Amino acid sequence: MTLLFALLLGALVPASTAQALPAWPSISQGASGANVTTAQYLLRHHGHDIAADGQFGPATAAAVTGFQSSRGLAADGVVGARTWPQLVVTVQQGAGGDAVRAAQTQLNKYGAGLSVDGNFGALTDSAVRSFQSSQGLAVDGQVGPATWQSLLGGGGGGGPSGHALPLDRSAAPRSDYAQPHWGTTPAIDLIVTNLPTYAVTGGRVEHYSSTSCGIGIRLLQPDGSRFVYCHLSARSTADGAQVSAGTRVGTTGDTGNSGAPHLHIEIRTSDGLARCPQNYLLAIWDGRQPPGLTSLPTSGCTTG
Repeated sequence: MTLLFALLLGALVPASTAQALPAWPSISQGASGANVTTAQYLLRHHGHDIAADGQFGPATAAAVTGFQSSRGLAADGVVGARTWPQLVVTVQQGAGGDAVRAAQTQLNKYGAGLSVDGNFGALTDSAVRSFQSSQGLAVDGQVGPATWQSLLGGGGGGGPSGHALPLDRSAAPRSDYAQPHWGTTPAIDLIVTNLPTYAVTGGRVEHYSSTSCGIGIRLLQPDGSRFVYCHLSARSTADGAQVSAGTRVGTTGDTGNSGAPHLHIEIRTSDGLARCPQNYLLAIWDGRQPPGLTSLPTSGCTTG
């Protein structure tokens, strides 16, 4: 880490937003995944007879515009920052039905492993409290507006099915995911301070530390490829844990050969080659299925 780079990073590091709520995600026709399923369950709660299949098709779009019209909202078919607050329903232990299924779907995005049965029992209550604690929210077991916003907006909400951004969507703009890596290793550095970081896809967590990486994890894939996270201040998952996309795996930091707080991510394929992660992460940001790992370039994503 050069002194010049360290000074540059220090100038770019924003004030910590660890306690700020993530932005509400925006989903519309053509989207898929857990946030779509959640919207569908909530629309069902409000009386719209649609399938909760995770696919935002014409029937879901019609239900959204109908709901928006009934609430005096612009009927644009987009579930975003104006529609979610009207759509979500406060639920807590003892509640039941589709609104609870919506909450259970969101909690499972973070590795809760709940049965989506619509019964808000002790296991769901425990998962809610654990999530609230991890996000710095009031730990009351109640899925109210702030908890809904954290659930929906966190874990890279809005990504394609089976994938999530490594940071809350509000933590870094799309342009940051297109930046070249400053060093010689194909990688990316996201300039953030002490924020939650999430699994970009499912995998097995392996704790990893080195002088260079500091506190890190490897997210191992069945074919031997791996996603490497470095410079964490803390890990959030046990060594050997199997996690799904969007599960919180740690907190970004400044450990190892860092110079200033940031999240370093590498992708290494089973042949041991480091691959440029920019195109993979940009696809997730855009809601597209990411390219195959072996199609990612091994050069051209660094500045020298």
